[in-house]
Amino acid sequence: MSRGPSFCAVILAAGESTRMGRDKALLPWPPLGGAQPASGQTLLSAAIQRLSSWNDMVFVVVGKNEANLAPVVYANGGEIVLNPAPERGQFSSLQVGLHEVLSRGRDAAMVTLVDRPPAEAATLQILRDAFAEAPPHIWAVVPEHAGRHGHPILIGREMIEAFLRAEPSATAREIQKQNQEHIQYVAVNDPWTAANLNTPEDYAQLPHSTQ
Repeated sequence: MSRGPSFCAVILAAGESTRMGRDKALLPWPPLGGAQPASGQTLLSAAIQRLSSWNDMVFVVVGKNEANLAPVVYANGGEIVLNPAPERGQFSSLQVGLHEVLSRGRDAAMVTLVDRPPAEAATLQILRDAFAEAPPHIWAVVPEHAGRHGHPILIGREMIEAFLRAEPSATAREIQKQNQEHIQYVAVNDPWTAANLNTPEDYAQLPHSTQ
């Protein structure tokens, strides 16, 4: 039997991007190279626009970078959620974002990191379909490409509550490992789901053409 929860997207963007040297959320997207003209898009704006079609709302969790990211978020129809203590780490931002999801009366979330390129629309459809058709004991759907787990992850009410019950010092990976029997991994033909942009070298190695 299929289920049809109400999804909100949560983009975690409160980090200081120390290894990148500048806020990853504001990196040009698609990557610029050669004679390709600037599109005016950023990694964050592209993510919001892509996720908007698949979610009731898109929340961007920010920290000390709120002033820099707010114009991008609002211009693209997203909403700001402030992590008052981003120094506690990425998991604290996840908990802040998921609290907002539940407070808005939604019972599922599509969670991604701002340093992950936007997944293809076809990939999001595959993940939504997999979640809708999953048996009740499945609380989360995670994309997998070339043997690597990626983002966005789709989580239902049960997994949201598992994340929120955890100590702020925990990690999402730890909670997922504790609930492994409730996670379904879905193979996708989308390398962006497993791409991770931590350094200028990571960004420079991306192909200068995307979706």
